[in-house]
Amino acid sequence: MSKQEVQIEDIADRYENPIAELVRVACQFSSTIMLADDEHRVNAKSIMGIMAFAPAGGKSVSIETSGEDEDMAAQAMANFLLCTE
Repeated sequence: MSKQEVQIEDIADRYENPIAELVRVACQFSSTIMLADDEHRVNAKSIMGIMAFAPAGGKSVSIETSGEDEDMAAQAMANFLLCTE
């Protein structure tokens, strides 16, 4: 299991549809990918979960991954949320 804390950049400025794009990135990996904050823990592959999670610039989140490609999945999610990809 891999766990990483990040502070989300303003993904709404970078991506036309950031929620769908985040789910698309997550679905590229076989690992389980969860995003968590103080109130919620959601599956990053669930568009409804991500919509309820409402990722926005300035929000601190924990990226939790587990599975055979967990390190790559964690890095891809961090790159997306930090707008570095």
